[in-house]
Amino acid sequence: MKHIMFTAMVSLWATGAIAHSPLEATVPANAATVSKTPSEIVMDFKGAIRLTRVSMTQDNQSSVNLDLDAFRGFASDYAIPVPTMGMGIYLIEWRGLGADGHPLKGSFSFTVE
Repeated sequence: MKHIMFTAMVSLWATGAIAHSPLEATVPANAATVSKTPSEIVMDFKGAIRLTRVSMTQDNQSSVNLDLDAFRGFASDYAIPVPTMGMGIYLIEWRGLGADGHPLKGSFSFTVE
């Protein structure tokens, strides 16, 4: 009986893990150092997601919401234009909905020297 319960729990956990769409890669890469501010950031998700908010903060400046008007519906890859804010550490924070309806959020950062 314990074996059946364990198998059922693992199966449910694996199904839930597959249903979500985590962020797999970014350009610039998380914690990367680049020589100039990129004209866009690229976010590559494991599955389809609908981004609802992406904000960018540079060092101690106020957060800026990035324009998502060009993106409708669900996608797994996003190339989002970013404003040039000079040298420093950039923090990108994002929120969205997975295709399964689960809310998702995360962040990554890079440095411009």
